[in-house]
Amino acid sequence: MHEDSLRGNAAVTIEHVVENNVCVGCGACNVATGGRIPVVLRPQGYYQADLAGVSQSDLDIGSRVCPFSDSAKNETELAQTRYPELAEDPRIGKYGSLLAGRIKDDSQIPASSSGGITTWVLRRLLETGEVDGVIHVGNTDQPMFGYVVSETLDELQDGRKSKYHPAKFAEAIRSVRGNGKKYAFVGVPCAIKAVRLLREGDETLAAQLKYLVGIVCGHLKSTAYAESFAWQLGVPPQKLDTVDFRIKDPSRTSREYKFGARAKGSDVWQEAPTLSLIGGSWGHAVFQLNACNYCDDIFAEAGDIAIGDAWLSKYEIDWRGTNVVVARDQKLAELLSQGAQDGDLTLDVLGPDDVARTQAGNFRHRREGLAVRLADDRDAGRWSPTKRVAPGRDHVTPDRVELIRRRRALSETTHEAFENAKAADDLQVYLNAVRPLIEEYQQATRMRFSTRVKNRLKRDLWKVLRKVKAS
Repeated sequence: MHEDSLRGNAAVTIEHVVENNVCVGCGACNVATGGRIPVVLRPQGYYQADLAGVSQSDLDIGSRVCPFSDSAKNETELAQTRYPELAEDPRIGKYGSLLAGRIKDDSQIPASSSGGITTWVLRRLLETGEVDGVIHVGNTDQPMFGYVVSETLDELQDGRKSKYHPAKFAEAIRSVRGNGKKYAFVGVPCAIKAVRLLREGDETLAAQLKYLVGIVCGHLKSTAYAESFAWQLGVPPQKLDTVDFRIKDPSRTSREYKFGARAKGSDVWQEAPTLSLIGGSWGHAVFQLNACNYCDDIFAEAGDIAIGDAWLSKYEIDWRGTNVVVARDQKLAELLSQGAQDGDLTLDVLGPDDVARTQAGNFRHRREGLAVRLADDRDAGRWSPTKRVAPGRDHVTPDRVELIRRRRALSETTHEAFENAKAADDLQVYLNAVRPLIEEYQQATRMRFSTRVKNRLKRDLWKVLRKVKAS
């Protein structure tokens, strides 16, 4: 099912991508054209390129760096060019070192989304002079999160934790282009692919953007994701100052984190377990960008390293969180190895199967689900981009096909329902539209009792083994 390349009959350009709402709003086209393709925040809370009045030559340039365009190389091709010598797995792409671990300094863990390895790697690159700065998603004024450039350790520390929020990198990259400094760029897989494409066509950026640090991604969210949770906690969108998407609870597992919101002019945080909120399960795909229905890249295959959550029973029982790491660049692999030797990191070596299992749900969405969605689009005469996954439904059961369709419909409904709720200044407009769909989805995905017992026993066994090891 996962082929190197499946080219369609008609070339997909940036115009097809934008017209069909598959633009992820990354900003690569803006950078490549020197700002002549604007990227704007749409009313439903996500970025999109504005192609009105753009010349054909700029459209051609934009197509070559658009992560969903046929004019651009796919992830397999980019990885083969960058790391031809490395082993390859169809699920995770090229790889050198495969690891799971976390930082050993527990005082830093609460301020980290997972095991803290992403920030640790970036800190070491700054400290050793490998880079002069880091381009990453951090705290901004309007909107509350966006791409920033950090050139000090304090600035980098302020940008820790997950930001489930749209972000475009155009202004950040254009602000540093040509200044002679070197940077690490941090992004989700589609952003990493776009920046790799930019580097291929721009010698200046190729010299400056030294390391591409990928973040394993389930899917991207609109601004409504944060706003909907905050509103449920009593902080309406017009009063929302900022949020914390992952507040860890030492009494719970790493999956059972909280969401927090703070109103403007207040020092008080409103908090609740994320899973207790409507749309709190990642599997519900509330406010998912449509582009994410067409992504087949989980481990940022065009990146020099990919870091995410190690969702395996033996790790998720630990509230501190554990990272899964796919290192492709030799220097970064050596950096991690040295960190373990110095006592900064605790690392386990994994195999490709274990790495893939850390993102089992992600694979169901981006490989199994993608094939179904592509087949549905084809049969309905709808446009879709060319992917490395072949359209089809034979690989899943009819029940699973229906579930994939339910998830897509649920995601689409959330955008319009929340926009209507904001217009009416009434959260119930959103909740009344979405709650029944979520309840139906939950019922359809409910695990069998035997499976729930088996999973609970597995977690309990790992807890016992962990206590024995600690003693």
